[in-house]
Amino acid sequence: MSINSALAPYASDPALSRGRRFVQPPAPTRTEFQRDRDRIVHSTAFRRLVYKTQVFLNHEGDLFRTRLTHSLEVAQLGRSIARALRINEDLVEAIALAHDLGHTPFGHAGQDALNDSMEAHGGFEHNLQSLRVVDHLEERYPDFDGLNLTFETREGILKHCSRRNALAIEQIEHVYADGNGGVGQRFLNRTEPSLEAQLCNLADEIAYNAHDVDDGFRSGLITLEQLREVPLFAQFSDMALKNHPRLVQPTQSRRWMYESIRLMLSQQVYDAVAATQIALDAAQVKSVEDVRRAAPLVQFSPDMRRQSTELKSFLFQHLYRHPQVTQTMDMAKRVVRELFDVYVAKPQEMQAGFASRTEAQNGVDSAPHRVVADYIAGMTDRFAAREHERLTGQRLLA
Repeated sequence: MSINSALAPYASDPALSRGRRFVQPPAPTRTEFQRDRDRIVHSTAFRRLVYKTQVFLNHEGDLFRTRLTHSLEVAQLGRSIARALRINEDLVEAIALAHDLGHTPFGHAGQDALNDSMEAHGGFEHNLQSLRVVDHLEERYPDFDGLNLTFETREGILKHCSRRNALAIEQIEHVYADGNGGVGQRFLNRTEPSLEAQLCNLADEIAYNAHDVDDGFRSGLITLEQLREVPLFAQFSDMALKNHPRLVQPTQSRRWMYESIRLMLSQQVYDAVAATQIALDAAQVKSVEDVRRAAPLVQFSPDMRRQSTELKSFLFQHLYRHPQVTQTMDMAKRVVRELFDVYVAKPQEMQAGFASRTEAQNGVDSAPHRVVADYIAGMTDRFAAREHERLTGQRLLA
């Protein structure tokens, strides 16, 4: 299959993929990237995302975003931008749907607590854990662990990586016969990933800023008046009101919010498309290899970057650090820390498959602690809360 003529020459071509860690015959009706997407959607880790939360925990309401809805929103935004740039939508979708598979329960609070518990055993980082999920922890195939995704999807999942972790990854990435190294190599030679991977990073930012505005407003922790003090939001709030004057009525506040967010999202997509195309033209990019050698290319314009950063700062100050949120997150951290301590002391309290892994690897390179981290990271919010109550007799998250 030659490269799709509808794609730009610098788009990732599934027919030119660097392949999978374990060789498998091609699918008759799907490209390699479509096949990756389908494997991700059918994975156990993907289903768990429905009960893993962003800012507001699972028990706090049914309509707040979860990791699943967030991943779907990232995929939608990513595909829209990819289509306009003529890069590979299927690869963008696969990366977007997989990028949070390694997230712990309770959002970043859970990650921070698990990282603290794992400090003496290699630490914990959700991005690296997402790669671990698709490479090792999914158990769906008789001949190998993991989902056996293509190099390009795996590369996109690994958004950032320390030199130490990159070196560790490269020690086992000899499976690629072309001699160009594995998914950790770019962090060692300071090159960039595909445009599709770069795009998922930006789509992730666009999505979480917008939906955290929506969820923060729905929760009552931030108000429309506060948001109208943020320049990026204010301009689209004013535009919405100009186009629909009746939105000023108190009963229309939610419609006003939705319309403001819709306009903001659209403009950020248009801005990203325009700014990225300018960067591509300026760098005279003609191939995927040109992309890898260039500076990061998928971007906002300088003005949109500044305004997006201001919105993010507002959310940190008024939502993520709101006393109500931090109080709940402190309880969530305690749940994770105490679960970790119990499972390390009593691995038999974990499900049988994980308990047996600690027995088989006991005393080898902190393996028992990594197994416990894998187990906790795979939990949903509500399962973690139930397990904590079962093991400690305390109900911290009602």
